[in-house]
Amino acid sequence: MSGDTLEQRLNELEVRLTFLDDTVNALATADAEQSLRIEVLERTLRDLRNELSSMRASQGHDAHDEPPPPHY
Repeated sequence: MSGDTLEQRLNELEVRLTFLDDTVNALATADAEQSLRIEVLERTLRDLRNELSSMRASQGHDAHDEPPPPHY
């Protein structure tokens, strides 16, 4: 191998490493953002479930008290 070929290969590897570093950083950022969004969605879902339970309780509605649906 000549010095030029080795230097060229080393430069190509450095360029690839730079792109890989950028990709890893972008993925880490996206992962952090997704985690935050999931936490917000889980909190919202929990709040909605609590609100629905409260509404049902205030109306005296219990799904177990309803007759079963007719069978076709």
